[in-house]
Amino acid sequence: MTVIRLARFGRKKKPFYRVVVTDSRKRRDSGWIEVLGYYNPLTDPITVKVDEDRLNYWLSCGAKMSERVKKITGK
Repeated sequence: MTVIRLARFGRKKKPFYRVVVTDSRKRRDSGWIEVLGYYNPLTDPITVKVDEDRLNYWLSCGAKMSERVKKITGK
């Protein structure tokens, strides 16, 4: 099953995240299918950029969103 979730990047105590589509059996940071956008919680205001067209496409294909992605995208 495909899932839309966050992949962590950045260095120690300075994280930023990419919103990615991946297989649910893969690890958090490995082997994604497509990058849909990014999320940076350290900026003021918090930066969230997601390609809505591609997000809707993957949702129509049956991908599930993680709880955190649902919260930051507002879907």
